Amino acid sequence: MSDPGVASERLAAEPFWYEAADDRATALAAADAFRSAYGREPDGVWAAPGRVNVIGEHVDYNGGLCMPFALPARTFAAVGSREDDVVRVRSAQVPGTGPDGGWQGALADVGPGTVEGWAGYAVGVPWALAQAGSDVPGLDVVIDGRVPLGAGLSSSAALECAVAVAVDELAGLGLGNDDAGRARLAAACVRAENEIAGAPTGGMDQAASLRSRAGAALLVDCRDFSVEHVPFDLPAHGLELLVMDTRAHHALVDGQYGSRRDACEKAADLLGVDTLREVRPDGLERAAARLHQVLGDGTAEEVVRRVRHVVTEIARVREVATLLAAGRVRDVGPVLDASHTSLRDDYEVSCPELDVACGAARSAGALGARMTGGGFGGSAISLVDATRTDAVAAAVADAFVDHGFAPPAFLRAVPSAAAERVL
Repeated sequence: MSDPGVASERLAAEPFWYEAADDRATALAAADAFRSAYGREPDGVWAAPGRVNVIGEHVDYNGGLCMPFALPARTFAAVGSREDDVVRVRSAQVPGTGPDGGWQGALADVGPGTVEGWAGYAVGVPWALAQAGSDVPGLDVVIDGRVPLGAGLSSSAALECAVAVAVDELAGLGLGNDDAGRARLAAACVRAENEIAGAPTGGMDQAASLRSRAGAALLVDCRDFSVEHVPFDLPAHGLELLVMDTRAHHALVDGQYGSRRDACEKAADLLGVDTLREVRPDGLERAAARLHQVLGDGTAEEVVRRVRHVVTEIARVREVATLLAAGRVRDVGPVLDASHTSLRDDYEVSCPELDVACGAARSAGALGARMTGGGFGGSAISLVDATRTDAVAAAVADAFVDHGFAPPAFLRAVPSAAAERVL
């Protein structure tokens, strides 16, 4: 007879895979939820994807380069315009936001500090567009999010961008018709997240959700948010990008993210540059010497590490772009490893779960692995031979059991389409 304890442990280590949602079925469910909540038909249902970042972490707010792409997982927004300026938002995922719950208020009364929790991401978008001079109607909104929450896959930007493309169409703004307009929508979403939701993010997530293309990564220059679509055909090279959701707590409004951003802005000011993008790798020693001189050895070392990560990470993005252009996709693996080391040691935004996931993936044959997203939890990615994906996921799940962590979850990341109307 088998040992039940061993059987239980083995079962606990079986990898859990996020299932791909049926977009049409989800859109129809969101429309049904809208009818239930508001007693009328929505004007339509729009959806926007989460994102995974291949390389270029914590550089968007430093004027750097990053390379995300849109995921198949999306957040859906069933939306109907109103004749007044009232905005009402509800969520299919949050208990208590049925017909008598959610958030509502006049758009004219919205401002920093007026909307708490998840609703700020939704309400902030029409507010930001109105602040930019657009004539925005009142709205009834039901959100149905299918991007894993807290996984570092930008569920918040997906929510914002789904609302943004809905408002754009209902208000007749026409911004969603070309890339320049979508860049303006992304800027409004960033303002919503920064000022209404209170998360000091830099803009990469919104660019990926609104401006990506299927089959390509998005090389984003965060100085001016110009973009380049870089072919990223993993199947052609026999590869997959495995997302490993550690299910460790991930939040961007707890002060840790903001403290890193503050340190970078302080360093740029002390170095006399607009952003750390202007510090080149061959200038790192001079920059470190200047920071030690101004701050003193007791406090400079941490700031120097932050600067070193940003400067070397931007260089790694350039390296990956060069490798992809040359068709050397497999050679991206070691660059991912170097990125994780820098994020762990210099930027200090990793955590034990992320480190174990990356280490276990490499030991099981992954070509490279790193944390992705803001850090302090969330997800890691690994570049793997397609024939090894299941084995790598199993090895990571086993490692989590061995370390006493909660079971991780997995998904295969495929470069997907940007935000759009789906119903």
